[in-house]
Amino acid sequence: MLKENERFDQLIKEGLEIIQNDAVFSFSTDALLLGHFVPTLKKGRVMDLCSGNGIIPLLLSDGSSCAIDAIEIQPLLADMAKRSVAHNRLDDRITVYEMDLKEANHLTPSQYDIVTCNPPYFRENQSFQHLKEAHRIARHEVMCTLDDCTLAARHLLKQGGRLYMVHRADRLVDCLISMRSAGMEPKKIWNIYSKPEKPHAVTVVIEALKGGKPDCKVMPPFYIYDGNGDYSAEMKEVYYG
Repeated sequence: MLKENERFDQLIKEGLEIIQNDAVFSFSTDALLLGHFVPTLKKGRVMDLCSGNGIIPLLLSDGSSCAIDAIEIQPLLADMAKRSVAHNRLDDRITVYEMDLKEANHLTPSQYDIVTCNPPYFRENQSFQHLKEAHRIARHEVMCTLDDCTLAARHLLKQGGRLYMVHRADRLVDCLISMRSAGMEPKKIWNIYSKPEKPHAVTVVIEALKGGKPDCKVMPPFYIYDGNGDYSAEMKEVYYG
């Protein structure tokens, strides 16, 4: 099941294992936060864009019986995701597609209740770029842009379906503009702070409604660490339930 440099990591709250490889890709706290804010669907369909090694589908499978699909463009990551799905015996519920999300318009439109996305955070022309190709593709807009992600979500979502996206806080305006331009109205914003004494959010999670009316709520702040440097109660809930 495991290949060179790979390992199994535990998803403690979900009771699952995921294949990781630091040389290629390992999920970040941001993925866990995205999964935390997505509501559990008992039925329906979910699509995860920019799926990486399949962390979001695994997280969302917990406590749910809905069908979950995922799109990942990098063959190595798609393969890791497929093997993690098989290892956890979730083949009947999770399907991983190795494809370019810009080709999502070839899939049946308006079939998903929820689309999730943890897109590349950095613009293609960012001065600093990761040297490893797999990391560069995962973190920089070299294979897809923010607009590519929101357009794919619009095509896939049912009317009234919801997009959940995690991104850097300093690109919040870009996210909101891209979502609204694609016909998805931002409805909730969760600002994620590293700790209470830090003045600026580092990450945001956004919920947008396809065909929704303007009415956006900024939710209470979420802190990863408490004042003592330990995980906050909220973050312990993310990790341990």
